[in-house]
Amino acid sequence: MTVRAVTVRAAIAVPFGFLLAGLLASGAVAQPAGAPGAGATVQERLGHPKNARLLIIHADDLGMAHTVNRASFEALERGWITSASILVPCPWFPEVARFARAHPDADLGIHLALTSEWTTFRWGPLSPADKVPSLLDPDGYLPMLETTVAQRARPEEAERELRAQIDRARAAGVRITHFDSHMGALYGTAGLLDVYRRLAREYGVPVRWARAQQPPAGGAIPDAEILVDQVVSFDPGVEPNAWRAGYEKRLSALPPGVYEMIVHLGYADEEMWGATADHPDWGAAWRRYDLDAVSSPEFRDFLRAQGFVLVGWKDLARARP
Repeated sequence: MTVRAVTVRAAIAVPFGFLLAGLLASGAVAQPAGAPGAGATVQERLGHPKNARLLIIHADDLGMAHTVNRASFEALERGWITSASILVPCPWFPEVARFARAHPDADLGIHLALTSEWTTFRWGPLSPADKVPSLLDPDGYLPMLETTVAQRARPEEAERELRAQIDRARAAGVRITHFDSHMGALYGTAGLLDVYRRLAREYGVPVRWARAQQPPAGGAIPDAEILVDQVVSFDPGVEPNAWRAGYEKRLSALPPGVYEMIVHLGYADEEMWGATADHPDWGAAWRRYDLDAVSSPEFRDFLRAQGFVLVGWKDLARARP
């Protein structure tokens, strides 16, 4: 699950190595001979016109469950999405690590986790409990709500746990392309935001932060570190029969810029229903609706007609100063 936001993305079924070359070719522009100036947009730094609309189509929560992995792996392999991020503390992380080793070009980030939101399906920190007491709920799990994290988490303990998640992924063979924050928990206080930025600098990857976001009181993020203008995702209340049309409506209204469409993929099977039993928001049906949307040929036709250029976090990393 992700923080409330606004982003959209989609792709065409082609192998990893040929995804961006073959998709929306009419929108692709060769890298200019001269390097863009200091005031160049992210689009220009990546060799696209200033008026281009670049789009990441991204899936959160890889590693949460086998059904989430199965749907996300298919979407990555078929080019329906261009990146995904991993919940390392979750039980199905080893399956993701195996996929990452077999697909070294896959655009995979770490969904840095300080929350465990489901009622009957929970996970705890990787760090020893006595080293991160401010991150635990009364049952020893990560708390359900990001607001609890903002109230209780000590930044130094959060940093210890997040380093453990990053290092486990690296040791397992994941080539990390970016960091983002599960449920936006790292966006809640200035201290947590500082941890987020510091880890990204140290590990040499970009972070998800949209230009339209407001930092927490006392926090700040320099403009040079912001690579995405806006994130597009759904909040509760969307009618199932308006799912794809809802994404298309939001995307079509976007001006030139760089955008991320966040989806949550899975099959509405017994595993997913059990994991999200009393939580319809971002639950089993929701994830199937997202999968149906990004896999739709009509959605990919829409992206072509709109001239969106699909990119991943690996591409945006090249635009950093």
